[in-house]
Amino acid sequence: MKKILTWMSVGVCVAALCAVSLNAVAAGDAEAGKLLVDKYSCAACHGKDFNSPIDPSYPKLAGQHQDYLRHALIAYRRGNEAMNGRTNAIMGAQAKALTDQDIENIAAYLHSLPGTLVLQK
Repeated sequence: MKKILTWMSVGVCVAALCAVSLNAVAAGDAEAGKLLVDKYSCAACHGKDFNSPIDPSYPKLAGQHQDYLRHALIAYRRGNEAMNGRTNAIMGAQAKALTDQDIENIAAYLHSLPGTLVLQK
């Protein structure tokens, strides 16, 4: 009986470590995200500080919710050919090249920036 409980404890610990590792990957790497937004010249449209886009119809990205950023980039990558896709010629072309990890990293970086979004009044 003690052996079974020991193995069950080991299994629970391994499962917990795996969950923590997956959450760390899912959280994204803000440093890698910064390199990607520089590589893809995101500031050209969304503004140097990601708070002042060149066109008022473009979103402010700094401080935005990470899950929203992730969802939006995945939707642009899907395009209009898939369910829940978004269409925009520029964003679609930019997002097509991104891996899932790239998207996580970009979302982590933009979320980490100070933003001017009003989340609650």
